[in-house]
Amino acid sequence: MTKDVIALTERMPDALSVLAGLLAGGPDLLVETTGEGAVVQLCDAEGRPLVSIEAPLMLQVPGEAARLLGPGAEPSGDGPAWWIEARATTGVPQAEQLAGAFAARLTMLLGGRVWPPDAPGTVGAASPVDVSGLTAVPVPAAAQPAVDMLTDEAAVVLQDRPVVPMTSWLSEALRATVESDRSLQIVTPPHCRLSLPTRMVLQSTPSRWVVQDERCGYYDGLTGAVLRWQDGAFSPDRDESGETPVADAFTDVRPTGERQLIVSFRTLHQPEADLVLGGALEAAWQALTGGPPAGWGTSEPAGLTWSRRQLTDLAYERAPQPTWTVVVGTPDRPAVATLRVIRTSEGVEEDVTLTVGYGPGEELPLEALPKLADELVTRHGLKTMMCQLREARRDLSAPPRFEHPPLPYALVLGPAEVREAGRDTASRTPLKERPVQLGPSARPGFYYPLGDGETAESWTALEQLVRHLRGAPPL
Repeated sequence: MTKDVIALTERMPDALSVLAGLLAGGPDLLVETTGEGAVVQLCDAEGRPLVSIEAPLMLQVPGEAARLLGPGAEPSGDGPAWWIEARATTGVPQAEQLAGAFAARLTMLLGGRVWPPDAPGTVGAASPVDVSGLTAVPVPAAAQPAVDMLTDEAAVVLQDRPVVPMTSWLSEALRATVESDRSLQIVTPPHCRLSLPTRMVLQSTPSRWVVQDERCGYYDGLTGAVLRWQDGAFSPDRDESGETPVADAFTDVRPTGERQLIVSFRTLHQPEADLVLGGALEAAWQALTGGPPAGWGTSEPAGLTWSRRQLTDLAYERAPQPTWTVVVGTPDRPAVATLRVIRTSEGVEEDVTLTVGYGPGEELPLEALPKLADELVTRHGLKTMMCQLREARRDLSAPPRFEHPPLPYALVLGPAEVREAGRDTASRTPLKERPVQLGPSARPGFYYPLGDGETAESWTALEQLVRHLRGAPPL
């Protein structure tokens, strides 16, 4: 089991400051590396890890620390900050003190803040933590620093932070569990939320969010199903009738008036030498928020300022393997996207999901969607696009409570999909509203309104449209 302590420093950590932090336990602890040198570990005399320290990540994007850790987390100053994450083995009481002392020493030397500010070990960090007789539990050979418990069925990760992000170590743990045919299970207290990328990844993989609850024990934070530990993993509990009950805490929901606009689309490009990726996402961001993305990265926090050229270079280096990235906006207009670049037999495909949050009374830019669709068809090789609305948090994080599923608002087909369906079929539909033709008349796309995105009738309209485009008889 582990506890996280994060140092957010105003200046870049150098070798001497990191060494001073590592000496928080005195000179008797061993120092090891793992993850091809990306993780430094303080270990006991037997080489078992007490604290695992990630390589420093520079944050050039304002608001990223506050988005994931809460208000007041970011260091003062106008320049970038450095995020250094330490994970302490909670089976050993002094390990969390070691992590806190390590982080506090860095901020004493480099300026900045420690999260959480009351972490054990941060007071009196100048003196080494007493580690006499300190030993850690053995770590399973297949476990990684992020994993707290490993069974044949699951890798269990314990988290207690305001928002659980898709960090580099959590992403690596997910990759390892999928490759070993295990389920990644993230266990949190009830006050934790998931970042949007973390929720999307958990929903698309054999993973589970396990929420501790004083009434039922544990429940699934995304479905509400009551869980219990059985056969080496958290699984749905069943009552006498064989049904899985839903936790009361999951259904304790109050309307807030907050909403989200979700735009998911795929584009296809020919693999030309001058190809620069990210143009479609940048166009969508501009149309829906009034400005470009603020930052991006291959994990959270997204520390790099937005750069289409850097994104393209990274995807080129990783090809033919896919490249998954997180893109973030500014604090005044919450927006988060995931972008996956895939090399296929047809060319280079970008798979994007952009979500923008709105508070009560804020107007959604729905009138901008047809114009955006036209730009994507004309300039960015759009294949398909789905626009959806949902009642959900403005800050885009996911609480462990019921949230209404998204409702479809509009569907867009690019020229290739129109040609596949047949132009006459694509232009004449059973829907109440006529489709809007997009792009050049010789190779048009179509924008299909599906209703107001506030009632289940939108699903009926979408089903009718899809059956029509596929040539299936109407219901």
